Amino acid sequence: MEEGTGGRGFLSLFDLNALVRSCMEQCLPDEYWVQAELSDVRTNSTGHCYLEFIQKDARGKNLIAKARGTIWANVFRLLKPYFEETTGRELASGIKVLVLVTVSFHELYGYTLTVQDIDPTYTLGDMARRRREILNQLEEEGVLTLNKELEMPLLPQRIAVISSSTAAGYGDFCHQLENNPRNFFFYTELFPALMQGDRVEDTVLSALDKINARMDEFDVVVIIRGGGATSDLSGFDTYLLAAACAQFPLPIITGIGHERDDTVIDSVAHSRVKTPTAAAEFLIDRMGDAADGLDILAARLQEGARSLLERERRKIIGYKNRIPAVVYRTLSSGRLSLITLRKDLISSLRGRLSGERHRLELLQQRLKDASPEHLLARGYSITLKDGKVVKDFKQVQEGDEIVTRIYQGELLSVVKASKKRRNTVGI
Repeated sequence: MEEGTGGRGFLSLFDLNALVRSCMEQCLPDEYWVQAELSDVRTNSTGHCYLEFIQKDARGKNLIAKARGTIWANVFRLLKPYFEETTGRELASGIKVLVLVTVSFHELYGYTLTVQDIDPTYTLGDMARRRREILNQLEEEGVLTLNKELEMPLLPQRIAVISSSTAAGYGDFCHQLENNPRNFFFYTELFPALMQGDRVEDTVLSALDKINARMDEFDVVVIIRGGGATSDLSGFDTYLLAAACAQFPLPIITGIGHERDDTVIDSVAHSRVKTPTAAAEFLIDRMGDAADGLDILAARLQEGARSLLERERRKIIGYKNRIPAVVYRTLSSGRLSLITLRKDLISSLRGRLSGERHRLELLQQRLKDASPEHLLARGYSITLKDGKVVKDFKQVQEGDEIVTRIYQGELLSVVKASKKRRNTVGI
C-alpha cells in the first residue's frame, strides 16, 4: 500500500483487483452447478467459446443477474457435439442450460465463469416444457386441432410446397411424385423459405401468407425440410408458427426429417410424416385409394349387372317349366332375344365403362395441359403487378414495375407506355 497526499494510504487498481481475485479464490474454490439462460454465444478461430449467462425475473422481462462465461477449446470440442446430439439444438442465445462452472477473477478481464461440463437433460426438459406451454395455450384458445379436423381432399393433386429451393429433400419430394408407379399427375409450386437458423419462423409465415392469398389454387400444403442437422429445428417450435399452421384453411402435411421427437408444428399439422419422400408417398397413396375406390365401384357395377341378369334368367326358366310346350315354343324366340339382349347389355356396360375411363384420362390430360407450368413451357408468359395478374392494359401506368414470369425465370420491367393494342416496356 502506498501513501498519498494527506498521509492517506491507497491501492492501485491492479492491487485492488488482485485482492478481489485472492478473496474469490479463497471463498469460491470449488465447482458449482449453475442454471442460467445463454446470451451472446460466440466462437473464435482458436476454438474457444465466449458467452454470457443471464437470469431474468419471474415475469421474464427484466435482467436480474449477468455473468461472462468461457468454454475453452479443449472442453468445447467435447461439450458441443454431446449437447447437440442429445438435445437436437445448438448452444445458442435464448436456451436455458445447467452448467458446471468454476469462478475466477482476472485483474484485467474481471469476473468470469469457466464452464467445465453441461447437463443436456436440463435443456431437454426446458424445451419440452416450452412445447407443452405452446400446445396448452393453443388448446385454451380452441385452435389446437383445427387443421387436423379439415377433410383431406380425395384427389390432392395441387400442392403448395414450403421448403428451401436448394434442399435435397425438396428434390426427393418432387422426384417421388413425378415417378409414381401409377402415373398420377401432380402440380407443385414452391414457396421458398429458410429451413434452419433464426429466420425459419419469419420466412415460413411469409410463405403461408402467400399461399393463403391463393388458397383456391391448391388442395394441400406440404412443409418439408429433409437433411441438415437436427440442431436447427428450434425455428419450428414457436407459438406464432404453430398458431398459423393450426388455423390454416388447407390441410398441412409436415415432413421435416426429425424422427426422434415431434416439433410443435408437427403436433398441430393435419398429418405428420418423417421425411419429404414419405410426404410424397402419402399423397400418392391418397390418389391410389381414390383410384382403387373407383375400380371397386366399377367391379360392383359389373357384378350387379351380372346378378340382375342371372336372376332374370332363373325367372325365365321357372316360367318355362310352368307353361305348356306350345307356349314355350312361342316364347323360344323371345328367349333368344333375351340372350342377345344380355350380350348386348354386357357389351354396352363394358363400352360405357371404357368410355368413362377414357373420358377421365382426357380430363386428366386437359388438366395437365392447362396447368400454369405447362403453358409457360410452351412459350406463354404471365405478367404480374404487385403480385396480381395483369389482364387489361388499364391496370398499368407509365412508370409501374411489372414482373413477367416465363418458364425459366422472371423478367422485371418498367412500363414506358400503356396502349390497348401495343405495350412498350423497358427492361
